[in-house]
Amino acid sequence: MAKARKGKSEEQKGDNSEAVVRHQKLCLSIDMDKRRIYGYTELDVVVPENGILGLHADNLVIDSVTVDGEPTEFEVFPHYLALENGDRWCSVSSATSAADAAGSVYLSHLDRELLSNLLIMCKKPAEHDIERQEMHLENGVNSSAENNQSVKKVRIDYWVEKAETGIHFDGDVLHTDSQIRRARCWFPCMDDNLQCCCYDLEFTVASNLVAVSTGSLLYQVWTKDVPARKTFVYRLSTPVNARWISLAVAPFEILPDSNITHLSHICLPADLTKLRHTVGFFHSAFSYYEDYLSASFPFGSYTQVFIPPEIAISSASIGASLSIFSSQFLFDGKVINKTIDTRIKLAYALARQWFGVYITPEAPNDDWLLDGLAGFLTDMFIKRFLGNNEARYRRYKANIAVCRADDSGATALSAVAASKNLYGTQCIGLFGKIRSWKSVAILQMLEKQMGPESFRKILQQIVSRAQDVNRLLRALSTKEFRHLANKVGNLERPFLKEFFPRWVGSFGCPVLKMGFSYNKRKNMVELAILRECTARFDSSDTMSNGKPDSEKQEGDGWPGMMSIRVHELDGMYDHPILPMTGEPWQLLEFQCHSRLAAKRFQKTKKSSKPDGSDDNGDTVANVDMRATSDSPLLWLRADPELEYLAEIHLNQPVQMWINQLEKDRDVVAQVQAIATLEALPHLSFSVVNALNNFLGDSKAFWRNRIEAAFALAGTASEETDWAGLTHLVAFYKTRRFDANIGLPKPNDFRDFQEYFVLEVMQ
Repeated sequence: MAKARKGKSEEQKGDNSEAVVRHQKLCLSIDMDKRRIYGYTELDVVVPENGILGLHADNLVIDSVTVDGEPTEFEVFPHYLALENGDRWCSVSSATSAADAAGSVYLSHLDRELLSNLLIMCKKPAEHDIERQEMHLENGVNSSAENNQSVKKVRIDYWVEKAETGIHFDGDVLHTDSQIRRARCWFPCMDDNLQCCCYDLEFTVASNLVAVSTGSLLYQVWTKDVPARKTFVYRLSTPVNARWISLAVAPFEILPDSNITHLSHICLPADLTKLRHTVGFFHSAFSYYEDYLSASFPFGSYTQVFIPPEIAISSASIGASLSIFSSQFLFDGKVINKTIDTRIKLAYALARQWFGVYITPEAPNDDWLLDGLAGFLTDMFIKRFLGNNEARYRRYKANIAVCRADDSGATALSAVAASKNLYGTQCIGLFGKIRSWKSVAILQMLEKQMGPESFRKILQQIVSRAQDVNRLLRALSTKEFRHLANKVGNLERPFLKEFFPRWVGSFGCPVLKMGFSYNKRKNMVELAILRECTARFDSSDTMSNGKPDSEKQEGDGWPGMMSIRVHELDGMYDHPILPMTGEPWQLLEFQCHSRLAAKRFQKTKKSSKPDGSDDNGDTVANVDMRATSDSPLLWLRADPELEYLAEIHLNQPVQMWINQLEKDRDVVAQVQAIATLEALPHLSFSVVNALNNFLGDSKAFWRNRIEAAFALAGTASEETDWAGLTHLVAFYKTRRFDANIGLPKPNDFRDFQEYFVLEVMQ
């Protein structure tokens, strides 16, 4: 058994870039009582010219290594080493210096993680072999027979006891996770995103347990042990990264899908009823993805496993043809709160099978593209099965979050420096979520530019190329996608040349502050715009706008033209007049289509207030829908179709915001109006009444009605005589309270939209 040795420098560890794993077999026996796994792995490897194979193996005890059946020398160098001396901490004199020292230690650990730490001597080349290879290289000869000789079968016998990461034990449940660089913690492998191979997998477990793993189950067989155990044999014929090999072991119950034979849903016995209710929709999502992409599912089967939340490391762990979820997503017919979020979570994991697991990024700075394509496919599922209102509402909220957080290099999607300096961690945590939302928003901008059918053809072509048996790699790069946007999407090269560096290679979103006035004499609207950016630049930034400092140009903006939608007395009109690039200050004019025939005055009712509302605040004032008697404008909107990822501040009179809330059927327009009315420094009864009327409108989108309820609660003050609170209490009593018994009525799940609105008031 090899002992851990002190670390070597990068030069000593050698270059492993030429090594290629053609196939890997993993045979493990699992002892749940001792929390131990033991067995071996066999790799068919193209060995580098120096004869040294470098693999990743953390927290593994290596018993022996053979090459083509012969014992060989090997060394293991732990990635995590205790500091040999305190030199690094000698200069610590303050909290700042301590943080710098700790950061230095952490970065050194991350640097070591990238290096191979299990070095295996596969061959000792003789001097005449080296001379012959050099002669052949000089003559341009490359013998296939000699290439075949470089493929070695490497077998590693090892065991893991009480693993701390990568693989997890809890009672009679075992599961792995797909965290970055953690596959190496439960089997020796090339834990590199650029290395893909096929796998044969065998797992031996106790007779009462089920082992669920990546690939298709070939068979299960009883062992000759006493007591007898079961071996589950899987095969994955599609090459994938080691990260996507997953395993779950427990006394599972298996629920085959009743609609699609190669779909399986698995959970513990206590959750079987909930599982059956939760996954009833899933075959529709599965079929929809295949239809949208015009291709069959890339793996032979797909399995969803649900484990207790107290055991799960994360809510979802995605592997090739296998996803492991927390059972907190399961629900029965009496609990509908989780329905929407669960379906979206399962649909996203399925989309990642296509984009991320099957089709991989060509380089670390292409991760954004696969993540974005999976998110885009999930949004298509939301629009198809949960409705366009749900899709637009979620996209608008995600865009707001991106604009607020997209202010530093961590959100520059394809910047090489960011991908390298963050060691892959840019895809996790809060910034990972922001980057994911930003990726989807950018792809949706491209879809708006080229049209939905052209964008769909691009996705279909990407999948079709990946399924070509003559294609060695299924990697997708930003450069290739940009080429497809030009050739298939018919987007012009000058536009793409400006679009990708600004949106993908840079950080920051445009901020547009607008105000307008109506010129009655010209019958025109004069629109003033102030352009800003969410990005914060300082002297420490090495890159700006995705470009080196030497290439930085003043006035860099965003490509495209934003539309201004004007609702007038005679109808709705779109004006695509606002360039995304321009001077910080700009004044635009556009023509009105409506004209006022004559001034009309409305007689003020007795005992009414100057704003047109009654004293009691319980009835809606009969207000003229015009902003003023001198304007034919009802309300304005900027970028109504969400064509751009931008933070927009539009200043218009309060009555125009009320008009927008009451008359515009678009959910984004409604939520914008609610947010603006809630944030007004001085509230009137007309605002409170407008919010109350919207809350009571059962035809309005339920999420916006909830927004209106919270806005009403925020307006409750002495200034409005607590009218917002009065309206909320009255609404709740009329919908939920039973006056006969003096108690709330039982929940009514027949109308889930009304249920969700009432739920926020309890």
